[in-house]
Amino acid sequence: MTDFTNISYLKTGNQKQQLAFEILSKHKIMENLADFDPILVGTIPINIDIENSDLDIICYWKSKSDFIERIKMLFEKETDFTLREIVIDNQESVVANFYIDAFEIEIFGQNVPTELQNGYKHMIIEDKILHSKDENFRLQIIKLKQKGIKTEPAFGLLLGLKGNIYQELLDFKI
Repeated sequence: MTDFTNISYLKTGNQKQQLAFEILSKHKIMENLADFDPILVGTIPINIDIENSDLDIICYWKSKSDFIERIKMLFEKETDFTLREIVIDNQESVVANFYIDAFEIEIFGQNVPTELQNGYKHMIIEDKILHSKDENFRLQIIKLKQKGIKTEPAFGLLLGLKGNIYQELLDFKI
């Protein structure tokens, strides 16, 4: 299984993964976020991205105000920078979005260790599912995403999951 906690796997990936590695490295994004245990999650790491997929980086903060301050210091000058505070699954969350070079980047932070955040857990489960299925399954996920269906609901549709798809995926057994 791929070690998603270190972006070096992107170097030998597809063209978009290699470009993501180049941009993240050139701008020292993961390095600059190292205090927050950053992990790149989402569709690009597991090769189900579409044309406008962004780079989703999850982070673990112990002090929300320190995290916000650091994010602003590092990225506030980037194109279309926004930062908002929201509550997701009863967890205070911070979400920053901006553009660097060819990519929109979203930085998502919670006071939850990154490997325990749902974004990471969903990606790991989706990666296992993709490895247990054929190439046609992966292409069907991409087609659904191109039609505007989000990643987890796309998996839910193809796997016949009912109810809260996000929770069903976390409970899914391969």
